[in-house]
Amino acid sequence: MSREFLLPDLGEGLTEAELVRWLVAVGDSVTIDQPVAEVETAKAVVEVPSPFAGTVAVLHGAEGETLDVGKPLISIDEGGAPAAPVVETASDYRTEERAGSGNVLIGYGTSGSTDGGRSRRRRTAPPEGLAAAGETRRVSPAPAERESVDAVRVVSPLVRKLARDLGVALHALDGSGPDGLILRRDVELASAGSPAASAAATAGANAVGPATVTAGNAAGQDAAKGAGADERTDHSTDPSTGLPIAARTSLRGLRRTIAQAMVRSRTEIPEATVWVDVDATELVELRAGLKRRDPENAPSLLAFIARFVLAGLAKYPELNTRIETAEDGGQEIVSFNGVNLGFAAQTDRGLVVPSIRGAHRLSARELDGELKRLTGVAREGKASPADLSGSTFTLNNYGVFGVDGSAAIINHPEAAILGVGRIIDRPWVVDGALAVRKVVELSLVFDHRVCDGGTAGGFLRYVADAIESPGTVLADL
Repeated sequence: MSREFLLPDLGEGLTEAELVRWLVAVGDSVTIDQPVAEVETAKAVVEVPSPFAGTVAVLHGAEGETLDVGKPLISIDEGGAPAAPVVETASDYRTEERAGSGNVLIGYGTSGSTDGGRSRRRRTAPPEGLAAAGETRRVSPAPAERESVDAVRVVSPLVRKLARDLGVALHALDGSGPDGLILRRDVELASAGSPAASAAATAGANAVGPATVTAGNAAGQDAAKGAGADERTDHSTDPSTGLPIAARTSLRGLRRTIAQAMVRSRTEIPEATVWVDVDATELVELRAGLKRRDPENAPSLLAFIARFVLAGLAKYPELNTRIETAEDGGQEIVSFNGVNLGFAAQTDRGLVVPSIRGAHRLSARELDGELKRLTGVAREGKASPADLSGSTFTLNNYGVFGVDGSAAIINHPEAAILGVGRIIDRPWVVDGALAVRKVVELSLVFDHRVCDGGTAGGFLRYVADAIESPGTVLADL
């Protein structure tokens, strides 16, 4: 029996993805959860695992081709006697997304049974009173299988992988999703304080901030070439300039996604910008002292600034919001209990925004570990969609490019973004006398719909004062 596996919603609300590379060929044997293809989402290259085992019958698409979500990706011949046709419906793919789990592969995976099978939704004659079109019902597992299914109520391969990486036992969790479904956030909450999570958070180099990324793995490089650099020569002359055209490059992949996001932000958000020059001398000296005592574990300057930003958002929560369409068609401001802190990172594939989830609960040292870890996976092209989404406020360290200031574009649908320029020696008046100090420019771009200048200025001044007198603020954090 041949089964078609449809390209799933990868949790980013996308309608299409680009096929970067097939990991199997026609005739290959595959097992459940074995990666069969690499596809490029809006922000990452993701391995798509197979939901069932068998022999590859058809590959629906060529490398470099754009595939629609919900269309066939691969057909697998499971062999054996004929059985009722199994269909993958749109509702299958969105089960976990409706539960609020975030950016994971949606609605398929193993049941936890030992025979390689899994409970599936099968098209059957509908119960009396229900329309036939599109109705599905789940086949109840056998008693021995049901115990395994109930013991590990998780449908997403990426949730299971996250649990393995963080050393979390799934059978010990109580899922927060429908019918006890275990979601990504359940695993993340369970991992807080586990040795594996702590080790992951502290891995990486001692950088001041997210450095410019210059190298990626083979998949990331292939994606950049295949999805973002579809260049063709053109020897014609441009009629408006009179100059020969050197080449035409398709706006595809991540570059197209970035372009669409920037246009949407500037089109929908009435933004305003405030900025201030800050004497960062005391913060630089504080960090230098910590580095002398403990070179390996001294938090970066960006980590300290991130901690000040989080404290500022606690005082000015209007900037940690977003505007959404209400049920009645109007608009509403959505606020959050907590902060997922995004930070801009430049990679070979383009600009991405990794998100430190639950950042408000972390110290400067813990934030430093997450900055390094997420920068590392972005550099290697291994960041998951969950790593690159869900932020509620963004910190942009453009000082790594050697520039002093910038009026950044808000990371839609957030309400604000704080930019940090380079720290340089400048003449500064201290106690009525001229001195040379370490000065940095902060710029805050905010959505004028969620607050006015007083709130934005108050937040920016709070962060600036914390940088100028870090000891006073850190005593309360």
